[in-house]
Amino acid sequence: MTDEDLKRWRTEVRGRALARFPERDGLHRSGGESIRDVYTHHDLGDPSRIGLPGVFPFTRGAQPTMYRASHWTMRQYAGFGTAAESNARYKYLLSQGTTGLSMAFDLPTQMGYDSDDEMSWGEVGRVGVAIDTLEDMGVLLDELPLEKVSSSMTINSTASTLLAMYVAVAKQRGIDPGQLRGTIQNDVLKEYIARGTYIYPPRASMRVITDMFQWCAVNTPKWNTISISGYHIREAGSTAAQELAFTLADGIAYVEAALNVGLEIDTFAPRLSFFFNAHNNLLEEIAKFRAARRMWAHLMRDRFGAKTARSMRWRFHTQTAGSTLTAQQVDNNVVRVALQALGAVLGGTQSLHTNGKDEALALPTEASARLALRTQQVIAYESGVADYVDPMGGSYVIERLTDELEEEAMRLIGEIDDMGGMVAAIEDGFPQREIQSAAYATQLAIDRKQQTVIGVNKFQMEEPPPTELLKVDPALEAGQVARLRAFRARRDSKAAKDAIDRLQQAASGDDNTMPAIVSAVEAHCTLGEVAHALSDVFGRYVETPIL
Repeated sequence: MTDEDLKRWRTEVRGRALARFPERDGLHRSGGESIRDVYTHHDLGDPSRIGLPGVFPFTRGAQPTMYRASHWTMRQYAGFGTAAESNARYKYLLSQGTTGLSMAFDLPTQMGYDSDDEMSWGEVGRVGVAIDTLEDMGVLLDELPLEKVSSSMTINSTASTLLAMYVAVAKQRGIDPGQLRGTIQNDVLKEYIARGTYIYPPRASMRVITDMFQWCAVNTPKWNTISISGYHIREAGSTAAQELAFTLADGIAYVEAALNVGLEIDTFAPRLSFFFNAHNNLLEEIAKFRAARRMWAHLMRDRFGAKTARSMRWRFHTQTAGSTLTAQQVDNNVVRVALQALGAVLGGTQSLHTNGKDEALALPTEASARLALRTQQVIAYESGVADYVDPMGGSYVIERLTDELEEEAMRLIGEIDDMGGMVAAIEDGFPQREIQSAAYATQLAIDRKQQTVIGVNKFQMEEPPPTELLKVDPALEAGQVARLRAFRARRDSKAAKDAIDRLQQAASGDDNTMPAIVSAVEAHCTLGEVAHALSDVFGRYVETPIL
């Protein structure tokens, strides 16, 4: 096909069709960018930018065989109420075929408050499991095969304390910490941008994170020390390009911080991982994942001088988009989750969580969690897409979208670089403003019915309120508080106080804080005591409103 053929098609064939059947309004991508009338071989670009699977620049996949060797890790994010209840849910999910644990923690645990703190009232065990003590962690992990299963912990500001507890439980069971496999989210920068579960100011948080990098490189070398998260950036309302740009800019900031404390790039880079959102626009999402792999490979090689392929290989976990789930016609969410999960698989994810259909209303019931897992299993074992490596590679549309998203994201990263990096950009409020503007534009489009949400602004129907929802018993909070106070009463109080003093000394100086945090939890200090000890040294972050 020549350029003349394309021109003739547009004026004659397409022109006649448009005269009779005008195209629908609203044909655009997540950021409002227009979609071309047709994509051709001209959109494939430079073939070297596409490459082959498993080799630089990894556009077509992190591994040469992808799912032909083994499927992605199937995780189901779970946690609620007490450690015992969550432990039972983990065992159930493992019995149903999950291949990795994914732990959700309640808001007090995420923000460094013990369950009996007045700031915790009404929130204990509500959106995740309450973990105050090493004893709680032991119950949470009871009879789970830590030496065999990969664990993911969605925790950020208190990540160092939760990881210390996890390692301490493993040691109590005689498991070598060096054999533990898993990921801890540990991405505090996105908390300032999009989510809000921060404790310390950004630069102090970066100190704690790089301390973990150093400690884990020696003590838990198979553990992914950070999962740099675009998921919550997208949930806050960003476009696909913004999710790409701000997440990778966070990654750049973490790499620079690690280099500044003397770590070698090829020592810590292979343990960096990412966490992305799978949204509704199927083709754009596939392209987003492919663009991220290529961008990260070039950033690591060209900007940071990484030498090994393992340092350049972008690995990521995906979760389907909670923000797209609707309280209206909840069964529609099953379809949304299936399409989003398919996009993650076609985009080459290493790990996947599928949301329950009822999560717009409550934490998922056992039945909806099972259905969400079955969605992954049907894609893996029945759809056939896992038999092909990068089945979308070479598509005119996919390759063009991949290039466009990379170009848009790199432009935003350039703006952040000009501001002095992501920490400075956050302090200035740049990513926060960009996301707020995008979220506002999306909501306006939905309100004006320019963007369709089935069951919300189109094809509505009267329906009875759902009845089969998971309800967390309010009495669980009193039980958790009682266990916490009994724990404090029977511990060696002097040993706990001495451990906190040593932690504050380490934080006040230049020593790595992780050994002191491990010692503190082993001395039966609570999560809240560790967080308060560090905030006494570092201070607490107070957000500046972004308007």
